[in-house]
Amino acid sequence: MSLSRRVGAEFIGTFWLVFVGCGSAVLAAGFSRLGIGFTGVALAFGLTLLTMAYAIGRISGCHINPAVSFGLWAG
Repeated sequence: MSLSRRVGAEFIGTFWLVFVGCGSAVLAAGFSRLGIGFTGVALAFGLTLLTMAYAIGRISGCHINPAVSFGLWAG
């Protein structure tokens, strides 16, 4: 697998985690009547990681965190 394809997959995974996970946290904090709460935020982060593991796991290993990818590269 080419490096550009792996980096692109990690970029998409990181974007998805920030968009869905942090977006749900913003909704839970800003709009308390929506009923997301702590459980909804935890489920959003967990399901995001699950979907990315299935979607890009074979391509890049699904590190999602750029610091982990950089650390593995440096090591």
